[in-house]
Amino acid sequence: MPQSEPPAATRSAAALLVDCLATQGCDRIFTVPGESFLAVLDALPDYPAIEVVTCRQEGGVSFMACADGAMNAAGSGRPGVAFVTRGPGATNASIGVHVAHQDSQPMILFVGDVARGMQGREGFQEVDFPAFFAPICKWAAKIDDPARIPEYIARAYAVAMNGRPGPVVLALPEDMLVEAVPASLAPRPFVTRTAQAVCPDAMAALFDLIADAASPVAIIGGAGWNAKAREHFQTFATRIGLPVATAFRRQDAVPPDCPVYAGNLGYGPNPKLVERIRNADLVIAVGARLGEATTEGYTLPTLEHPGKTLVHIHPDPEELGRVYRTDLALACGVDEFAECAALWEDSAVIPFDAGAQAHAEWLAWSTPQASGAALDLGLCVAAMRDMLPDDTMICNGAGNFAGWWHRHWHYRAYPGQLAPTCGAMGYGVPAAVAAALRFPERTVVAVAGDGDFLMNGQELATAAQAGASLIVVVVDNGAYGTIRMHQEREYPGRVSATVLANPDFAMLGAAYGAWSARAETTEQFIAALEEARGRTGLRLIHAVTDLERIAASGATITGLRARAKG
Repeated sequence: MPQSEPPAATRSAAALLVDCLATQGCDRIFTVPGESFLAVLDALPDYPAIEVVTCRQEGGVSFMACADGAMNAAGSGRPGVAFVTRGPGATNASIGVHVAHQDSQPMILFVGDVARGMQGREGFQEVDFPAFFAPICKWAAKIDDPARIPEYIARAYAVAMNGRPGPVVLALPEDMLVEAVPASLAPRPFVTRTAQAVCPDAMAALFDLIADAASPVAIIGGAGWNAKAREHFQTFATRIGLPVATAFRRQDAVPPDCPVYAGNLGYGPNPKLVERIRNADLVIAVGARLGEATTEGYTLPTLEHPGKTLVHIHPDPEELGRVYRTDLALACGVDEFAECAALWEDSAVIPFDAGAQAHAEWLAWSTPQASGAALDLGLCVAAMRDMLPDDTMICNGAGNFAGWWHRHWHYRAYPGQLAPTCGAMGYGVPAAVAAALRFPERTVVAVAGDGDFLMNGQELATAAQAGASLIVVVVDNGAYGTIRMHQEREYPGRVSATVLANPDFAMLGAAYGAWSARAETTEQFIAALEEARGRTGLRLIHAVTDLERIAASGATITGLRARAKG
């Protein structure tokens, strides 16, 4: 009898998937475990280079992965990676996918799915994930054939990183993950971001426009922005005296001591910067989509911008001319553009005085003046600037509270700002956890409003379990402050659904193992900050503020009501 062949070596599809992630340089996964991807959890211990961060809610998972991708975008460009289970887990995680999409941040979300034989019957927790996620991500798909795992993972990395970076969602049927695949089936090679060179003719045309301009301005930050873009764009703009504004929540795109930095756009910008852009005859947008928040509802500049020339530089050609009439469009990497601009010589361009003037205006705007409040947030931010290291990273979610940091904090570090441009509440604490794990040597501060904090404050348990070191500042005015401000403007004095009854946040922080303190005055806040910066681990400052002072712009409840009455 002929001797039978020995069985071919195999491994599980889940083990192949994890091997593919390791090959692509994945070093951290955020997850809430689910039975739909137990095979992946079983494979992960064989890859100790991949740290598994166990979170408490899938919204926190996806926010952490989004923030991790945002930090990686500054250097390697690798996406943040998350795993959640089907149905409730995936829908909880959808908020982070939406943020990654609108913020142009690379991220991959893996969703454990129902077994293939159960699909189409509305099985337990079944959702059509490609259909569900398609409107809010770059690519959503399901891996039905385990032999195609290397193809799908390589494509996921390429899609997440290239062009306009963004999220990818891959559904993983539970039974597919446990199938045996040949051990010889190997991951595809390491995927790199595609270089997008600049067209020399377009650069020459741009410098001709600059030479002819009387009052140019640049709006920067966004898709593909990284350390290389930051360095070279500063060199270029400084050399010609070009005023540089940052797009909404992209304030670390240029150092604050750049002599032509003009401040940030978004909610509550410097009126002098707004006027400068309104009067500009040449607007150069680099990386920014020119979205609703940055442009004050597509009015700064207007969509047709008569009397202005708009140059738009973006890595995704589909963004160019999609919303704004664009006079000169460059589809290229923003870092490649910035380097080319820094090296480009054009004797026809005479340096402008406007950059230095705009910077002086921003310095004055960002310097807080005493408001008379018992706990003056402007002075508290000034104290943080004086007391915390230059490489401090500020993380925040959404709410009026963030306006004080956007106006008065100087974002010296890069990356130094984690804040959702789509205005998602609950982002700050999870982002700070991700930052503390990615940069354990740096000071990380989560700034959260009272409503904002309670949307994902449970991730302090994740921070404690992972040994993360961070400071949390909870700004408590007993209200959903942003909505209250709009409410008082539109329906003065008719308060509905915006009042909050809050816990003692200092005691809540202590329950998570944090050192904590309550501050009701500026002096108490400074004393608490002094104590906090001398410690490590979790630290929480409960900053109690007066709702009357509703915004960093100086708006008050009384003033809003009086204005509404005429």
